[in-house]
Amino acid sequence: MTAVVPSPELTEPVEPPPSARKPKRNWTPWVLLAPGLLWLVVFFLVPIFTSVSASVQTGDYDDGFKLTWHWANYSQALTDYGVQYLHSGIYSVLCTVFCLALGYPVAYFIAFKGGKYKSLLMALVIVPSFTSFLIRTIAWKTILADNGPVVQFLNDAHILKLTSALGWTVGNHVLASPAAVVCGMVYNFLPFTILPLYTSLEKIDPRLHEAGHDLYCSPFTTWRRVTLPLSMPGVIGGTLLTFIPAIGDYINAQLLGNPNTGVVGQKIEDLFLRNTQGYPVGSAISVVMMVGTLVLVMSYIRKAGTEDLI
Repeated sequence: MTAVVPSPELTEPVEPPPSARKPKRNWTPWVLLAPGLLWLVVFFLVPIFTSVSASVQTGDYDDGFKLTWHWANYSQALTDYGVQYLHSGIYSVLCTVFCLALGYPVAYFIAFKGGKYKSLLMALVIVPSFTSFLIRTIAWKTILADNGPVVQFLNDAHILKLTSALGWTVGNHVLASPAAVVCGMVYNFLPFTILPLYTSLEKIDPRLHEAGHDLYCSPFTTWRRVTLPLSMPGVIGGTLLTFIPAIGDYINAQLLGNPNTGVVGQKIEDLFLRNTQGYPVGSAISVVMMVGTLVLVMSYIRKAGTEDLI
């Protein structure tokens, strides 16, 4: 039997085709991302690093501050301002809940019933945001004035007696109370809830609703089993866009509240602008607030990723 000798051509390495070669590194995405990354570093990471560094310093505005790792600033931030943390949390949660309760029906109506007027209705939602945040808040002083129709109606309906007993209003007055603070926050942050909700609802195919009706589902069952699950990205996005700025807001509490409705932002402003030795403690309060908000948001996002939220 004759042995088969392989041809020299078959033993030589074969050069891979051009398509199989290792591609060259493409730097285009990094070049496009560079401005955004630089922006985040300069206006996000650097301020955070500065706040953390300032929170463990000692000194005053005249003689300067030095990094002495003074951790007692955090003890003071946690023990002396617990009431303000509580107020910020309660007001922001109530604001988020009320914005969702008011914003979901509005977004649903615009998405499914707006027809050719969708753009006009969405413009009406956004237009108030074109004015100053401060002006919109001051307007509530007129809306909730003691001689105004809102307070008059609440008095005639004996609602203020109940809210006063709960501590949310003061006697027959709505201004300078927690209720006024929450009303101003809801008005200012409501568009942040409606816009993501409308985006999610507008993407839902109306034929899914028709299929639910064909299967003899009630309108509520169709909403609960079809519309709500499909709109959850908008619910999550809208509540986050409302809660995050609301928990740091202090303009509404300052203009519509009273000394007993103080929030964290007011104390931070006072320590930075009116106290020459308050920078370290103010920075510590800011860091605690930032970490606490981050934990709450991450927990909410993790919970929202499961079926337990629906």
